[in-house]
Amino acid sequence: MKIAQFGLGPIGIETLKLAATKSWVNIIGGIDIDPAKIGKSLGELTGVPALASAKVYPSLETLLAAAGKPDVIFHTSVSKIKAACDQIEPMARHGISVVSSCEELLFPALRDPAAAAQLDATCKKHGARVLGTGVNPGFVMDVLPVCLTGVCRSVKAIHVQRVVNAATRRGPLQKKIGSGLEPAAFEKLFSEGKAGHAGLKESAALIAHCLGWKISNITETCRAMVADHDITTPHVSVKKGQCCGLHQYGEVTVGQEVKITLDLKMYLDAPNPHDSCQIEGEPALSMTISTGVAGDSATVSAVVNAAPRILKAPPGLLLMTDIGVPSFA
Repeated sequence: MKIAQFGLGPIGIETLKLAATKSWVNIIGGIDIDPAKIGKSLGELTGVPALASAKVYPSLETLLAAAGKPDVIFHTSVSKIKAACDQIEPMARHGISVVSSCEELLFPALRDPAAAAQLDATCKKHGARVLGTGVNPGFVMDVLPVCLTGVCRSVKAIHVQRVVNAATRRGPLQKKIGSGLEPAAFEKLFSEGKAGHAGLKESAALIAHCLGWKISNITETCRAMVADHDITTPHVSVKKGQCCGLHQYGEVTVGQEVKITLDLKMYLDAPNPHDSCQIEGEPALSMTISTGVAGDSATVSAVVNAAPRILKAPPGLLLMTDIGVPSFA
């Protein structure tokens, strides 16, 4: 399978390193607008000698001209649906399938139904497939709970909790959750859509879609987690009293009933990280993954493992529940 990588930040680099270990992958190049990376070999950027002959190109067109057409592009550059569609649309027009880590692409019709419909039409016209995935959104707070309902006679409500020790995560994420800011400043940035975890509403919408629940309302709140001690990581320094992360909460009502709650705490030095889910139904189910699912590593794995599955799916803008059950590839 010929693979190219779009976006060579921390997640993109790790995606390439994992993909390079797969016998079914042939990495033909990368795309990035950073002048310091253009023209370099992927071997140099990743430290993987086997990628020495693959280069970094400034655009899709230059990659196609120099390295040929990939079967799949791994897209790991943006979180917003509009920016993702603008970047992916040319790939789809060339009939190239895309696996993206864009959070809002998990359920693209939620925020921009027009852009989602246009990209879906382009994919179907040119035989491409586009999928948004990751660890969260893309698995622990949406796909996994949906899978659990597969053994239920009835489902009344779904509740999911995720606690993440953000001190173990990459630098850009530690900054995105407000580390080192004053709590009020972080909450203002969240209200403006400039900080916080992206994709919580998309997770809720995917669950509701799969269970056939017509959403009356989705609410989302976010509060700063305040450090009770000084914290230093390789990426940020946080003083006691400053923001060290977030507590984000989403709720879905169907009619007058609360059907879905998603509770995310992601902050530096969070104790007892874990992922939990409770299904109110018959039978009632409760699941906990102790220590939780390591975010950055799992996102990379989700992206790479999805590649063989999307090529077996029909063309279009796909949801995670449109492809085969996620598994190691």
